[in-house]
Amino acid sequence: MSEPDDKVRRVVAGAVQRHAGENGPLLEILHAVQNELGCVPGEAIAPLADALNLSRAEVHGVVSFYHHFRAAAPGRYVVQLCRAEACQSMNAQATETRARELLGVDMGSTTADGRVTLEAVYCLGNCACAPSIMVNGELHGRVTPERFAELAAEWGQRS
Repeated sequence: MSEPDDKVRRVVAGAVQRHAGENGPLLEILHAVQNELGCVPGEAIAPLADALNLSRAEVHGVVSFYHHFRAAAPGRYVVQLCRAEACQSMNAQATETRARELLGVDMGSTTADGRVTLEAVYCLGNCACAPSIMVNGELHGRVTPERFAELAAEWGQRS
């Protein structure tokens, strides 16, 4: 893990300060860091561990356990495809296959141009309109492979 730059150091210090005095504030601090930086970079681990009197392994273990936390900043568009049962029963796999083909990335990856990050999630709470995806917080239901291609065209991805 490399040394944190000034921005990372400042964001971590601010998040730690805002949650000082709370019991077990690590998750809240990690959310705050990711909200400000777009990710929890590896260089944030050491100052977090020092501030919370934890080992670097403990902090890294929490960051790597939860899929929500990213080690690198996401693309301009974060596309989350639901893999829960309702979506799977409505052929979400076909949409996921089309998404991978169209974007040229696997789940958990960002396109080479940095435009789109493709992520798996396990229930978006839109089961009645499965299969569902979320794009930058906007929910889309009944997303077929064709509909995914239409949405991708809106993000500047060719179909």
